[in-house]
Amino acid sequence: MENENKQRTPHKRRVRYKGKYPKRFEEKYKELNPEKYQDTIEHVIRKGNTPAGMHISIMVPEILDFLQIQPGQTGFDATLGYGGHTRAMLTKLNGHGHIYATDVDPEESAKTRKRLADLGFGDDILTIRLQNFCTIDEIAREAGGFDFLLADLGVSSMQIDNPKRGFSFKMDGPLDLRLNQEKGISAAQRLETISRDELAGMFYENSDEPYSDEIARAITDYIRRGNHVDTTTKLHRIIEETLSFLPEKDRKDTVKKTCQRVFQALRIDVNNEFEVLYEFMEKLPDALKPGGRAAILTFHSGEDKLVKKALKTGYKAGIYSEYSKDVVRPSAQECAQNPRARSTKMRWAVKA
Repeated sequence: MENENKQRTPHKRRVRYKGKYPKRFEEKYKELNPEKYQDTIEHVIRKGNTPAGMHISIMVPEILDFLQIQPGQTGFDATLGYGGHTRAMLTKLNGHGHIYATDVDPEESAKTRKRLADLGFGDDILTIRLQNFCTIDEIAREAGGFDFLLADLGVSSMQIDNPKRGFSFKMDGPLDLRLNQEKGISAAQRLETISRDELAGMFYENSDEPYSDEIARAITDYIRRGNHVDTTTKLHRIIEETLSFLPEKDRKDTVKKTCQRVFQALRIDVNNEFEVLYEFMEKLPDALKPGGRAAILTFHSGEDKLVKKALKTGYKAGIYSEYSKDVVRPSAQECAQNPRARSTKMRWAVKA
Protein backbone atom coordinates (compact mmCIF):
# COMPACT_ATOMS: atom_id res chain seq x y z
CA MET A 1 0.00 0.00 0.00
CA GLU A 2 2.86 2.37 0.88
CA ASN A 3 4.52 1.81 -2.50
CA GLU A 4 1.20 2.48 -4.26
CA ASN A 5 0.83 5.86 -2.47
CA LYS A 6 4.35 6.84 -3.52
CA GLN A 7 3.49 6.06 -7.13
CA ARG A 8 0.30 8.15 -6.94
CA THR A 9 2.20 11.19 -5.62
CA PRO A 10 4.90 12.04 -8.17
CA HIS A 11 7.76 14.31 -7.12
CA LYS A 12 6.96 17.96 -7.88
CA ARG A 13 9.88 19.57 -9.66
CA ARG A 14 10.86 23.17 -9.03
CA VAL A 15 9.81 25.57 -11.80
CA ARG A 16 12.65 26.13 -14.26
CA TYR A 17 13.74 29.64 -15.14
CA LYS A 18 15.74 31.14 -17.99
CA GLY A 19 19.26 32.46 -17.50
CA LYS A 20 21.68 32.16 -14.60
CA TYR A 21 19.51 33.87 -11.98
CA PRO A 22 15.71 33.78 -11.58
CA LYS A 23 13.84 36.99 -12.43
CA ARG A 24 10.33 36.30 -11.18
CA PHE A 25 9.58 36.63 -7.45
CA GLU A 26 8.14 33.12 -7.09
CA GLU A 27 11.17 31.55 -8.82
CA LYS A 28 13.69 32.99 -6.33
CA TYR A 29 13.48 29.92 -4.12
CA LYS A 30 16.86 30.53 -2.47
CA GLU A 31 16.15 34.17 -1.61
CA LEU A 32 12.73 33.13 -0.26
CA ASN A 33 14.47 30.75 2.16
CA PRO A 34 17.11 33.02 3.78
CA GLU A 35 17.80 30.67 6.70
CA LYS A 36 18.65 27.81 4.33
CA TYR A 37 20.61 29.68 1.63
CA GLN A 38 22.73 32.17 3.58
CA ASP A 39 25.45 32.37 0.91
CA THR A 40 22.92 33.49 -1.70
CA ILE A 41 21.45 36.07 0.68
CA GLU A 42 24.89 37.55 1.42
CA HIS A 43 25.67 37.67 -2.32
CA VAL A 44 22.43 39.58 -3.09
CA ILE A 45 23.01 42.05 -0.24
CA ARG A 46 26.64 42.67 -1.31
CA LYS A 47 25.29 43.71 -4.71
CA GLY A 48 23.21 46.40 -2.98
CA ASN A 49 19.89 44.58 -3.40
CA THR A 50 17.29 43.30 -0.95
CA PRO A 51 16.68 39.53 -1.24
CA ALA A 52 13.12 38.59 -2.17
CA GLY A 53 11.03 37.59 0.82
CA MET A 54 13.09 39.45 3.43
CA HIS A 55 13.70 42.95 4.70
CA ILE A 56 16.93 44.72 5.64
CA SER A 57 16.34 46.76 8.80
CA ILE A 58 17.34 50.40 8.56
CA MET A 59 19.46 52.46 10.99
CA VAL A 60 19.76 49.71 13.62
CA PRO A 61 22.91 51.15 15.34
CA GLU A 62 21.42 54.67 15.48
CA ILE A 63 18.14 53.36 16.93
CA LEU A 64 19.83 51.25 19.60
CA ASP A 65 22.19 54.11 20.48
CA PHE A 66 19.24 56.41 21.13
CA LEU A 67 16.88 53.95 22.88
CA GLN A 68 19.56 52.91 25.43
CA ILE A 69 17.74 49.63 26.16
CA GLN A 70 18.53 47.98 29.49
CA PRO A 71 17.72 44.41 30.66
CA GLY A 72 14.43 44.31 32.56
CA GLN A 73 12.77 47.10 30.55
CA THR A 74 9.49 46.94 28.61
CA GLY A 75 9.40 48.03 24.98
CA PHE A 76 7.04 48.38 22.02
CA ASP A 77 7.76 47.72 18.34
CA ALA A 78 4.86 49.38 16.53
CA THR A 79 5.65 47.77 13.17
CA LEU A 80 6.97 44.22 13.52
CA GLY A 81 7.55 43.54 9.81
CA TYR A 82 10.41 41.11 9.18
CA GLY A 83 11.47 41.42 12.82
CA GLY A 84 15.00 42.76 12.31
CA HIS A 85 14.58 45.74 14.62
CA THR A 86 12.66 43.58 17.10
CA ARG A 87 15.46 41.03 17.19
CA ALA A 88 18.08 43.73 17.80
CA MET A 89 16.05 45.19 20.68
CA LEU A 90 15.34 41.77 22.17
CA THR A 91 19.06 41.01 22.16
CA LYS A 92 19.68 44.16 24.22
CA LEU A 93 17.25 42.89 26.87
CA ASN A 94 19.56 39.91 27.39
CA GLY A 95 16.68 37.62 28.39
CA HIS A 96 15.17 40.01 30.96
CA GLY A 97 12.22 42.25 30.15
CA HIS A 98 9.54 42.17 27.47
CA ILE A 99 8.70 43.60 24.07
CA TYR A 100 5.20 44.01 22.68
CA ALA A 101 4.91 44.21 18.89
CA THR A 102 2.06 44.89 16.47
CA ASP A 103 1.51 44.22 12.78
CA VAL A 104 -1.61 44.21 10.58
CA ASP A 105 -0.24 41.75 8.00
CA PRO A 106 -1.35 38.24 9.06
CA GLU A 107 0.80 36.45 6.47
CA GLU A 108 4.12 38.13 7.25
CA SER A 109 3.63 38.42 11.02
CA ALA A 110 3.10 34.64 11.25
CA LYS A 111 6.40 34.05 9.45
CA THR A 112 8.19 36.55 11.71
CA ARG A 113 6.73 35.01 14.87
CA LYS A 114 8.16 31.61 13.86
CA ARG A 115 11.48 33.13 12.78
CA LEU A 116 11.99 34.87 16.14
CA ALA A 117 10.77 31.85 18.11
CA ASP A 118 13.33 29.68 16.32
CA LEU A 119 15.99 32.15 17.51
CA GLY A 120 14.86 31.67 21.11
CA PHE A 121 12.57 34.69 21.45
CA GLY A 122 9.34 33.10 22.62
CA ASP A 123 6.21 34.25 24.43
CA ASP A 124 8.11 34.76 27.68
CA ILE A 125 9.90 37.81 26.25
CA LEU A 126 7.87 38.74 23.15
CA THR A 127 4.14 39.36 22.64
CA ILE A 128 2.95 39.83 19.04
CA ARG A 129 -0.49 41.26 18.36
CA LEU A 130 -2.22 41.23 14.97
CA GLN A 131 -3.64 44.73 15.29
CA ASN A 132 -2.92 48.29 14.23
CA PHE A 133 -0.28 50.24 16.12
CA CYS A 134 -2.80 53.02 16.83
CA THR A 135 -4.15 50.67 19.53
CA ILE A 136 -0.99 51.45 21.51
CA ASP A 137 -3.10 52.74 24.43
CA GLU A 138 -4.69 49.31 24.96
CA ILE A 139 -1.33 47.52 24.92
CA ALA A 140 0.32 50.15 27.14
CA ARG A 141 -2.36 49.63 29.80
CA GLU A 142 -1.65 45.89 29.75
CA ALA A 143 2.13 46.39 29.80
CA GLY A 144 2.16 49.16 32.40
CA GLY A 145 3.76 51.63 29.99
CA PHE A 146 6.90 51.47 27.86
CA ASP A 147 10.52 52.35 28.59
CA PHE A 148 11.37 52.39 24.88
CA LEU A 149 9.44 52.41 21.61
CA LEU A 150 10.14 52.16 17.90
CA ALA A 151 7.82 52.89 14.98
CA ASP A 152 9.26 52.12 11.54
CA LEU A 153 6.62 53.60 9.24
CA GLY A 154 7.99 52.13 6.01
CA VAL A 155 6.43 49.27 4.06
CA SER A 156 8.49 46.08 4.37
CA SER A 157 10.45 44.83 1.37
CA MET A 158 8.62 41.47 1.53
CA GLN A 159 5.40 43.30 0.73
CA ILE A 160 6.91 45.56 -1.93
CA ASP A 161 8.62 42.72 -3.79
CA ASN A 162 5.69 40.28 -3.83
CA PRO A 163 3.67 40.91 -7.05
CA LYS A 164 0.54 39.48 -5.41
CA ARG A 165 0.46 42.44 -3.01
CA GLY A 166 0.41 45.08 -5.77
CA PHE A 167 2.77 47.57 -4.09
CA SER A 168 5.13 48.00 -7.04
CA PHE A 169 4.56 49.04 -10.65
CA LYS A 170 7.72 47.17 -11.66
CA MET A 171 5.92 43.80 -11.63
CA ASP A 172 2.50 42.81 -12.91
CA GLY A 173 0.03 41.89 -10.20
CA PRO A 174 -3.38 42.78 -8.77
CA LEU A 175 -3.70 46.44 -7.78
CA ASP A 176 -4.30 45.74 -4.11
CA LEU A 177 -1.92 47.76 -1.87
CA ARG A 178 -3.57 46.71 1.42
CA LEU A 179 -1.27 45.88 4.32
CA ASN A 180 -3.92 43.41 5.45
CA GLN A 181 -5.60 41.81 2.45
CA GLU A 182 -8.33 40.36 4.66
CA LYS A 183 -9.78 43.78 5.52
CA GLY A 184 -11.02 46.85 3.70
CA ILE A 185 -11.09 47.36 -0.06
CA SER A 186 -8.27 47.14 -2.57
CA ALA A 187 -6.88 50.11 -4.49
CA ALA A 188 -8.60 48.74 -7.62
CA GLN A 189 -11.97 48.79 -5.84
CA ARG A 190 -11.29 52.29 -4.53
CA LEU A 191 -10.73 53.57 -8.05
CA GLU A 192 -14.08 52.19 -9.21
CA THR A 193 -16.12 54.66 -7.13
CA ILE A 194 -13.93 57.71 -6.49
CA SER A 195 -14.64 60.99 -8.30
CA ARG A 196 -12.10 62.73 -10.50
CA ASP A 197 -11.69 65.69 -8.14
CA GLU A 198 -11.34 63.46 -5.09
CA LEU A 199 -8.75 61.31 -6.84
CA ALA A 200 -6.73 64.34 -7.95
CA GLY A 201 -6.86 65.66 -4.39
CA MET A 202 -5.66 62.31 -3.05
CA PHE A 203 -2.65 62.27 -5.39
CA TYR A 204 -1.71 65.82 -4.47
CA GLU A 205 -2.28 65.61 -0.71
CA ASN A 206 -0.75 62.16 -0.18
CA SER A 207 2.29 62.47 -2.42
CA ASP A 208 2.56 66.02 -3.87
CA GLU A 209 2.02 64.67 -7.39
CA PRO A 210 2.44 67.57 -9.88
CA TYR A 211 0.39 65.80 -12.59
CA SER A 212 -2.44 64.84 -10.23
CA ASP A 213 -5.21 66.42 -12.35
CA GLU A 214 -4.06 64.84 -15.63
CA ILE A 215 -3.64 61.36 -14.14
CA ALA A 216 -6.94 61.49 -12.24
CA ARG A 217 -8.74 62.49 -15.44
CA ALA A 218 -7.11 59.66 -17.41
CA ILE A 219 -7.98 57.03 -14.78
CA THR A 220 -11.61 58.10 -14.32
CA ASP A 221 -12.14 58.40 -18.11
CA TYR A 222 -10.72 54.89 -18.58
CA ILE A 223 -13.09 53.47 -15.96
CA ARG A 224 -16.06 55.44 -17.30
CA ARG A 225 -15.57 53.69 -20.66
CA GLY A 226 -16.28 50.37 -18.93
CA ASN A 227 -12.69 49.34 -18.16
CA HIS A 228 -11.10 48.33 -14.85
CA VAL A 229 -7.77 49.49 -13.43
CA ASP A 230 -7.27 46.22 -11.57
CA THR A 231 -3.58 45.47 -12.17
CA THR A 232 -0.33 47.30 -11.50
CA THR A 233 0.55 47.11 -15.21
CA LYS A 234 -2.69 48.80 -16.28
CA LEU A 235 -2.12 51.71 -13.90
CA HIS A 236 1.51 52.01 -15.01
CA ARG A 237 0.39 52.06 -18.67
CA ILE A 238 -2.21 54.79 -18.03
CA ILE A 239 0.40 56.97 -16.33
CA GLU A 240 2.85 56.34 -19.17
CA GLU A 241 0.28 57.31 -21.81
CA THR A 242 -0.86 60.36 -19.84
CA LEU A 243 2.70 61.72 -19.69
CA SER A 244 3.49 60.96 -23.34
CA PHE A 245 3.43 64.73 -24.06
CA LEU A 246 6.68 65.19 -22.11
CA PRO A 247 10.01 65.56 -23.97
CA GLU A 248 11.53 62.15 -24.61
CA LYS A 249 14.71 62.93 -22.65
CA ASP A 250 12.70 63.60 -19.45
CA ARG A 251 9.85 61.15 -19.94
CA LYS A 252 11.27 57.89 -18.58
CA ASP A 253 12.47 59.35 -15.28
CA THR A 254 9.30 61.41 -14.77
CA VAL A 255 7.06 58.40 -15.44
CA LYS A 256 9.02 56.37 -12.88
CA LYS A 257 8.78 59.05 -10.18
CA THR A 258 5.11 59.70 -10.94
CA CYS A 259 4.34 55.98 -10.65
CA GLN A 260 6.08 55.90 -7.27
CA ARG A 261 4.03 58.87 -6.05
CA VAL A 262 0.70 57.56 -7.40
CA PHE A 263 1.19 54.10 -5.88
CA GLN A 264 2.23 55.73 -2.59
CA ALA A 265 -0.86 57.95 -2.56
CA LEU A 266 -3.17 54.97 -3.17
CA ARG A 267 -1.43 52.89 -0.49
CA ILE A 268 -1.79 55.69 2.06
CA ASP A 269 -5.46 56.03 1.18
CA VAL A 270 -6.58 52.37 1.29
CA ASN A 271 -4.71 51.80 4.58
CA ASN A 272 -5.82 55.10 6.19
CA GLU A 273 -2.17 55.70 7.03
CA PHE A 274 -2.38 59.38 7.97
CA GLU A 275 -5.42 58.84 10.20
CA VAL A 276 -3.71 55.90 11.93
CA LEU A 277 -0.45 57.84 12.41
CA TYR A 278 -2.26 60.89 13.79
CA GLU A 279 -4.08 58.71 16.34
CA PHE A 280 -0.83 56.96 17.27
CA MET A 281 1.02 60.25 17.85
CA GLU A 282 -1.82 61.51 20.06
CA LYS A 283 -1.69 58.37 22.22
CA LEU A 284 2.11 58.10 22.29
CA PRO A 285 2.85 60.32 25.35
CA ASP A 286 0.50 58.42 27.67
CA ALA A 287 1.99 55.09 26.54
CA LEU A 288 5.51 56.06 27.62
CA LYS A 289 6.82 55.85 31.17
CA PRO A 290 8.57 58.94 32.58
CA GLY A 291 11.95 59.07 30.82
CA GLY A 292 10.66 56.69 28.15
CA ARG A 293 12.28 57.01 24.73
CA ALA A 294 10.51 56.90 21.36
CA ALA A 295 12.18 56.64 17.92
CA ILE A 296 10.16 57.00 14.71
CA LEU A 297 11.37 56.32 11.16
CA THR A 298 9.55 58.24 8.42
CA PHE A 299 9.85 57.77 4.66
CA HIS A 300 7.96 60.57 2.94
CA SER A 301 7.22 64.23 3.61
CA GLY A 302 3.57 63.79 4.62
CA GLU A 303 4.20 61.46 7.54
CA ASP A 304 7.43 63.26 8.52
CA LYS A 305 5.61 66.61 8.85
CA LEU A 306 2.94 64.98 10.99
CA VAL A 307 5.48 63.36 13.32
CA LYS A 308 7.61 66.52 13.55
CA LYS A 309 4.62 68.68 14.45
CA ALA A 310 3.36 66.24 17.11
CA LEU A 311 6.76 65.97 18.81
CA LYS A 312 7.35 69.73 18.71
CA THR A 313 3.89 70.42 20.15
CA GLY A 314 4.49 67.85 22.90
CA TYR A 315 7.83 69.44 23.77
CA LYS A 316 6.33 72.93 24.03
CA ALA A 317 3.58 71.54 26.27
CA GLY A 318 6.18 70.00 28.59
CA ILE A 319 5.19 66.41 27.68
CA TYR A 320 8.63 65.66 26.26
CA SER A 321 11.84 66.80 27.95
CA GLU A 322 13.76 66.49 24.67
CA TYR A 323 12.92 65.97 21.00
CA SER A 324 14.78 65.88 17.71
CA LYS A 325 14.93 69.38 16.30
CA ASP A 326 16.99 67.92 13.43
CA VAL A 327 16.43 64.56 11.79
CA VAL A 328 18.91 61.68 12.01
CA ARG A 329 19.66 60.11 8.64
CA PRO A 330 21.26 56.79 7.66
CA SER A 331 24.95 56.86 6.82
CA ALA A 332 26.18 57.09 3.24
CA GLN A 333 27.60 53.59 3.63
CA GLU A 334 24.20 52.18 4.65
CA CYS A 335 22.47 53.92 1.73
CA ALA A 336 25.04 52.45 -0.67
CA GLN A 337 24.44 48.94 0.69
CA ASN A 338 20.66 49.36 0.97
CA PRO A 339 19.23 51.94 -1.49
CA ARG A 340 15.80 51.69 0.19
CA ALA A 341 17.28 53.50 3.20
CA ARG A 342 17.88 56.74 1.30
CA SER A 343 14.58 58.45 2.09
CA THR A 344 14.62 57.51 5.80
CA LYS A 345 14.43 60.16 8.52
CA MET A 346 14.60 59.32 12.22
CA ARG A 347 12.86 61.55 14.72
CA TRP A 348 12.85 60.96 18.46
CA ALA A 349 11.55 62.21 21.79
CA VAL A 350 12.07 61.57 25.53
CA LYS A 351 9.07 61.62 27.88
CA ALA A 352 9.37 64.20 30.68
